[in-house]
Formats: sequence, structure tokens, C-alpha cells
Amino acid sequence: MGDLDQRIDLAMLLVIRLERLSVDSYWAHRASGLRGSLLRSLDQIESCPEMNVQNDNRKELEHLDQLIKNGFEILENAAREIRP
Repeated sequence: MGDLDQRIDLAMLLVIRLERLSVDSYWAHRASGLRGSLLRSLDQIESCPEMNVQNDNRKELEHLDQLIKNGFEILENAAREIRP
């Protein structure tokens, strides 16, 4: 992933999208847990003003990247569950 601001924007978009999954969906429960993890990760990153890609905070950024990847996987699986 690129810039930190893009990561944060993408994570926030995922939080919003995951929140909109139907409660009847098998994936809604997993989405709920992932939303919480994304929000905690974002809080942690935003609470550290000197956070950047070159800093020693690679672990937090790698964790955020993994959460973003997991969020897209949940959205993809939930979309497949929708019947036309």
C-alpha cells in the first residue's frame, strides 16, 4: 500500500462498508469483529503524530494492511452470498 493517508481513508471506507452488511449474513459477525479491530488500529496510528512509513511503527502499518486485506475478503464473500 502507498501513503499513510490512503491507508487510513481505505480503512475508514471499509469500516463503513462492513457496517452495512445485513445482519442475516454469515459474514456480518466476522465483519463486526474486524470493524472493531480496524477502529482500534486507526486510533493507535492516529494517536501517534510522528507515525509514517519510514518510522519504527512498521508493525502497526503491517497490521493495518492485513486488516484492510481481511476486510476486502469479507466484503467479497458477503457479496457472493447475495442471490439475484
